[in-house]
Amino acid sequence: MDLTVCICTHNRPRYVRDCLDGLRRQTVPRHRFALQLVDSGSSPVIAAELQGLAIQHDARLIRLDQPGVSIARNAGAWAARTPFIAYIDDDAIPAADWVDTILDAIAQPGRPPALIGGRILPRWEIPLPGWWPKSLRGVLSIIEHEGRGEYRTASVPRNLEPYAANMVVHVLSLLATGGFGGAIGRYGNTLLSDEEVQVAWMLQDAGYSVRYDSRITVHHQIQARRMQPQWLLSRLYWQGASTVLTRRLLQQPERVWRELPRRLIVAALLAPSYLIPRNSTLLLAARWRVAYATGFIKAALGWRVTGAAIEQATIAHPAAEHGSSTQESGPAAA
Repeated sequence: MDLTVCICTHNRPRYVRDCLDGLRRQTVPRHRFALQLVDSGSSPVIAAELQGLAIQHDARLIRLDQPGVSIARNAGAWAARTPFIAYIDDDAIPAADWVDTILDAIAQPGRPPALIGGRILPRWEIPLPGWWPKSLRGVLSIIEHEGRGEYRTASVPRNLEPYAANMVVHVLSLLATGGFGGAIGRYGNTLLSDEEVQVAWMLQDAGYSVRYDSRITVHHQIQARRMQPQWLLSRLYWQGASTVLTRRLLQQPERVWRELPRRLIVAALLAPSYLIPRNSTLLLAARWRVAYATGFIKAALGWRVTGAAIEQATIAHPAAEHGSSTQESGPAAA
């Protein structure tokens, strides 16, 4: 067995069920891959439901009391007993040949991959609104490019980045570089991001092969609640902060300081747009740029971004205050 499939989730059993059903319909036999379900601080009632799903699908359940997607993904990597781990978001549904294609990709002759990012096609809960900026489809974790090649080369589009909604990683290479940074990534429902980008570029900068392969495809269920101006503005605000943290984690602080003056100018020139209600679509092109600039500026000037994200998640889910412990259940953990 060469592959472990890892689903990290927080209080979303309906999406987990859809993802597991997709894994049950794979074209390869079930014994060809191991399955992990990492419960990242879900409420007790939902935790019990997830335990039942893990038993039903012969999955190893790892329970973490502390929310945090980077923490959850690292726990999955440490628990894996296979050379590669395939991360899939709980709201993603794999194509029927997803596992088969992954196994083929990692078995190809030549330079072995440390990380492979795949294609992520949207499955809309409601149609994308007409006011949504075309340049911002990516913030919904959508990747539609067809092709293969190394990231940050001419083989793939210039701004293409991997998303852990559909990403395969060589376990020992991941752990050797320190895993997913706990300073970034989602905590509960907060929108801190880019933990997978940090991992990918760290591996690539260390000399590993980090590539894209659109044959590895999942269908991402785009939640209806995201189709609102206030969600988009919040997402861009946290993205600005995430960009600063990622660059610093990659030892590139000079890129932050070079960009900071431009973000300050944007925030100053477009500041009056703050007077528009957050649920309005008026002047949205200006407002999302201000939101991004604000998050970037605050993080660059010393705002404790990670602490704020954890505090917000803790307020929303008080159970997380009791620390971080790990419990395992399900057939594979016996």
